[in-house]
Amino acid sequence: MNVITTDLPRFMIAGTNSGAGKTTVTCAILKALQNRGLRLSAFKCGPDYIDPMFHTQVIGTKSRNLDLYMCDERTVRYLFAQNGGSADVSVIEGVMGLYDGLDKGEECSSNHLARVTATPTILVLEGRGASLSLAAKIYGFLHFRPNNIKGVILNKTAAAMYPVLKEIIERELHVKVYGYMPPVTGAEFASRHLGLVTAGEIADIRQRLELLAAACEQTVDLDGLLALAKEHAPFNYSDIWSVEPRVIQHVRIGVARDKAFCFYYEDNLALLENMGARLEYFSPLADSRLPEDLDGLILSGGYPEEYARILSGNAAMLNSVKQEVNGGLPTIAECGGFMYLCRSLANRAGVGYKMAGVIDADCVIGDRLSNFGYIKLTAQTDNLLCRAGESINAHEFHYSTSSDAGSGFTAGKADGRSRSAIHATATMFAGYPHIHFWGNRDFARNFIEKCHERRQGANSHKR
Repeated sequence: MNVITTDLPRFMIAGTNSGAGKTTVTCAILKALQNRGLRLSAFKCGPDYIDPMFHTQVIGTKSRNLDLYMCDERTVRYLFAQNGGSADVSVIEGVMGLYDGLDKGEECSSNHLARVTATPTILVLEGRGASLSLAAKIYGFLHFRPNNIKGVILNKTAAAMYPVLKEIIERELHVKVYGYMPPVTGAEFASRHLGLVTAGEIADIRQRLELLAAACEQTVDLDGLLALAKEHAPFNYSDIWSVEPRVIQHVRIGVARDKAFCFYYEDNLALLENMGARLEYFSPLADSRLPEDLDGLILSGGYPEEYARILSGNAAMLNSVKQEVNGGLPTIAECGGFMYLCRSLANRAGVGYKMAGVIDADCVIGDRLSNFGYIKLTAQTDNLLCRAGESINAHEFHYSTSSDAGSGFTAGKADGRSRSAIHATATMFAGYPHIHFWGNRDFARNFIEKCHERRQGANSHKR
């Protein structure tokens, strides 16, 4: 396996905590750099789906997830190099606070990712409500654990206070302050129960991003960040894909993608395409039936509860999905997609709506997280994606509960707790967990092979 050394200008925007303003600052910097004509690649640490959608709106190409639980270190380095290699600069947005990781430790944290990828880190924190105490807070982050912190950006900071705070921090800590972001009226991003409202649902998203970029150009040392991005250790990675066949079988896979179903790992879709899949996108909200001549189907997570009335009212699509899935169409349905396959879905107001009825279960949206965090899925029976005993790491984040979450896999937590999950058959993998194919590429291969079997069977019937 080849080891490659590459020039990969890069930096990470990390925070002291959730809510520190990482997404706002990251989007402001990305848009400001794009306005300068730079080619950009963007990444999100961890399993988050929503923040990459904002990055994608800015740079016009797909933002990617880098997750050290879902994938091992070698794979993460490979994906980072492959997706960032042609860019003038790559920007990683961290997750939660810098050191917040798996099972109350640092593993799989933003800091872990920064160290694995030798990426210089900029720490974002609010610059209001304190002065010298900000230096004490930053001092703690600088000295708590080994890290790559190279500077600070102050968020929600008034122009009048910034020179004072910059002088204090640089005098006390000898760490560079790369500027600040003031409050920008009209550029706020709204939130709801799973995080920020998705970028595609904000009608004036481009105007808001331009407002952020204009402020950023005036208040953040972009030239300094670009210089920092080039002052990095050489980046080495193993070309893990070079030892595997790129095309396994040519198949057509339908992929639900609209405002209700929008949670995808872009590297999952790219891997399927590299293995020979032609992806056919469709909308369960707007289309009347599945695309023609499909060999497989993917229904992702998203916000079906926000659009339950429309989904339920599209009876033609529900019937099309039910007929094809019950007829053996190889199907992966994650979280929201699983809910769509169930008998009914009750939204947060308690109003129930009829869904596809493939799975004899009812789902209800609650007011608190039902399951959250990383798990390891281990198959209890042979199924669409793997054999009994095989496993893949996964992630859950949902407010929904189901009357039957499935029993095809065991979902194990790091603390030893476990439960049953996933409706798993020879042609279906449906449940709340989200998986990353790069964490176990055999799952993707098996899906492609099963889709090919479906195609061969359909062709034999035609003859």
